[in-house]
Amino acid sequence: MTSSTTSATPAPEPLEPPPAVPGSVRKPPSAASLARQRRKASAVRFWKQYRTHRAGLYGLAGLVLIALLALAAPLLVGADVQSVTAAPGTALESPSTEFPLGTDQFGRSLLGLLIWGARISLLVGLLAAALSVAIGTLVGIVAGHYGGWFSTVVMRITDWFLVMPALVLAIVLATVMSRSMWTVVLAIGVTSWPTTARLVRAQTIAVESRPYIERATALGGGHRHVMTRHVLPNVMPLVLAQTTLGISTAILTEATLAFLGLGDPTVVSWGGMLQDAREAGAVSSGHWWYLAPPGIAIALVALAFTLCGRAVESVLNPKLGVGR
Repeated sequence: MTSSTTSATPAPEPLEPPPAVPGSVRKPPSAASLARQRRKASAVRFWKQYRTHRAGLYGLAGLVLIALLALAAPLLVGADVQSVTAAPGTALESPSTEFPLGTDQFGRSLLGLLIWGARISLLVGLLAAALSVAIGTLVGIVAGHYGGWFSTVVMRITDWFLVMPALVLAIVLATVMSRSMWTVVLAIGVTSWPTTARLVRAQTIAVESRPYIERATALGGGHRHVMTRHVLPNVMPLVLAQTTLGISTAILTEATLAFLGLGDPTVVSWGGMLQDAREAGAVSSGHWWYLAPPGIAIALVALAFTLCGRAVESVLNPKLGVGR
């Protein structure tokens, strides 16, 4: 009797999780969250590939150092370094312990001017390159998307800007308009966009030949939707690489305009320092310390941006086979 009762006793069932409370149901990740995760994963992959380019790392390290010096300029040298009346030294002193790079014709420290001038040169280069790439991207996407006679007309205008010397057009604009930093940015930006426009147009045509563009159009996607949601994200890697490469050109153009006396006379830039050295007769008098620092700084920054641009371009488009 006892054994039968014991055998009839059912075995304990495994514990089941408590029923889910309606308010605590785990929701699937939103589209914005998924997009953030994809961007984060893409950034991690980009950095892993970028680290394999030694030259790109050298360029990035140089740019970080120069950017930190430019940002810390008010703390390192102070705004008084630009003042002509409060100059601490005498005119055209050679390098010494007090003035490691010597002084200019007003007795100002060239080291302080070099650090302070990095702010203007980098800012003008970044803004001018951003304006140029923005114009080129807009023109390229619109021309590649609509096609037909409209694209032909836009590309002929682009070709006219492309064959015209950009420096000459920038000089004309800087001469006609008032002398200021924003004039230099505008002059560089509106004359250096054709190369980006042609590259983006070619990429736009390639993207719009893919099947998902036809599906988006068939589902009711308009021109704006196709260009902003499908074409623009696919051309952004090309735009990023072109921006990085264009900054060095913009910095060199700004230095050239300032050297020709077309820059903003109220601010200190590396090109303006070269123009001041020319006016002071540093070439004929042998004051090499007046010419060498800003010239070397311009060359190093241009080289650093070029190295970074080539590395970015190689990562985003491995088919280019850019050397590491």
